[in-house]
Amino acid sequence: MADFAKFGNDLYTGKRSIPVVPRRKIWYILSITLAVISLIGLGVRGLSPSIEFRGGSEFMVLGTVNPEESIASDTVREQGGTEPPRVSIVGEDSVRIQTERLSNEETLQIRHALADAYEVDINAVTSSYVGPTWGADVTGKAIKALVIFLGLVALIMTLYFRTWTMAVAGLVALLQDLVLTAGVYALVGFEVSPATVIGFLTILGYSLYDTVVVFDKVRENATGFLQQSTQTYGELANLAVNQTVVRSINTAVVALLPIGSILFIGSFVLGAGTLRDISLALFVGTILGTFSSVFIATPIEVDLHNRKPATRAHTQRLDDLRASGTDTEQVVLVEGADGDLDTASLVVPGAHRGAASQPRRKRNKSKKRRK
Repeated sequence: MADFAKFGNDLYTGKRSIPVVPRRKIWYILSITLAVISLIGLGVRGLSPSIEFRGGSEFMVLGTVNPEESIASDTVREQGGTEPPRVSIVGEDSVRIQTERLSNEETLQIRHALADAYEVDINAVTSSYVGPTWGADVTGKAIKALVIFLGLVALIMTLYFRTWTMAVAGLVALLQDLVLTAGVYALVGFEVSPATVIGFLTILGYSLYDTVVVFDKVRENATGFLQQSTQTYGELANLAVNQTVVRSINTAVVALLPIGSILFIGSFVLGAGTLRDISLALFVGTILGTFSSVFIATPIEVDLHNRKPATRAHTQRLDDLRASGTDTEQVVLVEGADGDLDTASLVVPGAHRGAASQPRRKRNKSKKRRK
C-alpha cells in the first residue's frame, strides 16, 4: 500500500509519468474496437426492453415449491400464445412471466393454467397489464431526459471551462460510456427497464464528475502555457492526467465494491429484476466512466486544442527549439530532505522530448508546496 502511495506521489510530482496523451492512438483504437463490438451486439441481438417499454401482460406465481421456468413456458404455449413468454425466477419460490397483450378471458385462462401447473391457489397467481401507449410514453421521456442531460452538460462545461474543446471531449466520452454500456446489456441479455435508464443517467453523471476533475487539473496546469517555453499543451495535459489517475482509480474501486455486492445479491440471491437492472448499469458504467475520463476525454481534448493556431504555433516553436539542440527547463516537484515538496528544474534535452532528465538545482525554499 505504501508503494502504491509513493507511486501516486511520483506521478503527481512528475518524477514518473504514464504516457496517456502521447500514446492516445492506442486508447482510440481500443475504444473504437469496443464500440464496434457493442454496435454489433446491438445490431445482432438488440436490446431486450422490459414490459414497461413494450407493453404486455405480466403474471407472478407466488409461493410455489417448484419454481421452474420451463413449466411457465410450456403452460403459456399450451394456451395458444403466439410469442414465447419471458420467464424469470424471483427469489426462491416465485416466478415472473411476461407475455404479449392478452384479453381479459385469455388472462384469466392463463392464471388458472399457471395455478394448476405450479400447484398453488389461484389467488397466488397475480396478473397486470401495461398498455403500449404507456410504454411508448416512458420511452419518449427516457430519450428526452438523455438529450436534455447531454445538452446541459455541453452548456455548463463550455461556460465553466470557457472553451468548447473540453465540452466536446466530455460529450464524446459520455457517448462512449452510453454505447458500451448498452452493448453490454445487448450481449448479456439483461432487460432494459426504467431502472436501467436511471442507472444510465447515474453513470453518465459519475463519468462527467471524473472528467471535470481531470479537466480542472488540465486547466490549472495549462494556464498561461503560451508564455513559457518548457512544455507543450499536450505534455501539461498528460501531467494533469497523471496527477489525478490514482484518485480516479481509488474512487472507482470504492464505488465498485457496494455496486458489485448489489449486483451479486440482486442477480443470484434475490433474483430481483430492479436491483439487477440498475446495478449492472452502475457496475459497467463506473468502469467505463473511469476509463473514458482518463484515457479518452483528455486525449481528445488535447487533439482539439492542438488545432487552435496559437497552440499549434507554440508546439511548433518548442519542436524547433528541441530539434536545434537547445535545452529547456521543466519545473517539477521533488521531495526534500524534510519530507516537504520543493520545486526543481529538470533539464529537458532539445533533441529528445520526454527523455530522462535530472534535477539541475533546487529553488528557493519559499516556494515550498504542501502535499
